[in-house]
Amino acid sequence: MKAFPAIKMIGGALVVLASLNAYAQSSDATAMAPATASAATGKQAKTANRALGRKVRSALSKTKGLSVANITVRARGGAVTLAGSVPEQEQIDLATQTAQGVAGVTSVKNALTIRAIGQ
Repeated sequence: MKAFPAIKMIGGALVVLASLNAYAQSSDATAMAPATASAATGKQAKTANRALGRKVRSALSKTKGLSVANITVRARGGAVTLAGSVPEQEQIDLATQTAQGVAGVTSVKNALTIRAIGQ
């Protein structure tokens, strides 16, 4: 039972240290730097995502036997989502394999559906 008060005291000390750390702030100039860096990183990520989406779309359009007219491609951090419709099941499999073969793609989520031509 003597260990319980020691644990209580250590827990209290940790709470005090955490609260002191939370209120310690740097000057405005240094506080703004991470926000600016974060915005730049966000822009770079969007640019990279768009570039990867274009690479996948290009690869799909060059694939023989694949109708890409109703396929949309979204990329985020290497994860690619294919959405839309194709006329046959074989094209769904072909689109997935093609997207997986593009450099920079880490995973492919296939949300394609089968829809006959003209529907």
